[in-house]
Amino acid sequence: MNEPELSDLGAFVAVTRARSFRGAAALRGVSPSSLSEAMRRLEAQLGVRLLNRTTRSVTPTEAGQRLLDRISPALDDIAGALDTLNSFRDSPTGTLRLNVPTIVAQRVLPPLASRFLRTHPGITLEITTNDTFIDVLAAGFDAGIRYDESIARDMIAVPLGPRTQRFVAAASPGYLAEHGVPRHPTDLLRHACIGHRFPSGVLAAWGFVRKGKTVKITPSGPLIASALDLELHAAESGLGVIYTFDEYLRPSIDRGTLAPVLEDWWQSFSGPFLYYPSRTHMPAPLRAFVDFLKAEGQSG
Repeated sequence: MNEPELSDLGAFVAVTRARSFRGAAALRGVSPSSLSEAMRRLEAQLGVRLLNRTTRSVTPTEAGQRLLDRISPALDDIAGALDTLNSFRDSPTGTLRLNVPTIVAQRVLPPLASRFLRTHPGITLEITTNDTFIDVLAAGFDAGIRYDESIARDMIAVPLGPRTQRFVAAASPGYLAEHGVPRHPTDLLRHACIGHRFPSGVLAAWGFVRKGKTVKITPSGPLIASALDLELHAAESGLGVIYTFDEYLRPSIDRGTLAPVLEDWWQSFSGPFLYYPSRTHMPAPLRAFVDFLKAEGQSG
């Protein structure tokens, strides 16, 4: 039996971790067909099926899982050994793959990413947006960005961006003139509310806090969406009250296309964190980004 190519073994690990040929291909910058061919070649050489393939998912067989468990550490060690060469360069090179929430990608990360990439021209920053918590390492990412309540305790977390954020409520001046201004969160039960549904299918509840008292509202109204741009346009068009991140609504409030409501009840929360699993070797691009964030925090 011919020895399998190292590249085919790497393709197997990538597909198994991503649970998808398409997802693994996107992370590796190759075509799904090339990964599929690599898997056919590897399975033929080894004489065993390594993956169970369906139209919806790719999962390892028992043999595939055993192979994955044995070769993953070795391939990670090889990647780490090659990455140590970065220490001999003036600036690290390579790709840093991050999985981040939509709001962070749109309103928090852009200025940080620009400053980081100007400082490290040899690094490529690859951003994927996802509003659910995932196992970043298994999905092929170097790190993720999430809020504190969704970060597992065994992860290393580094502050990123504003340390305090808040949810705010607002509506167009025309809507408020026609329907009145809510004075208490329970008044929203009589108003048209623009709801947001998470990718998990859960409808986001609206939380308000004042003097230690918390009130939660389930929004009801003419629109429920999972796209903030659509929700914002609906609110500015006078369809109802919107509730989301301050950073997202602030430009509209400053322009006067939206007016804030229930300001005494706005809820504050901790800002986002970069998180990644603890491991002996940290890829040079990730180390550079962590050092950059820590320096930004000290200078801020």
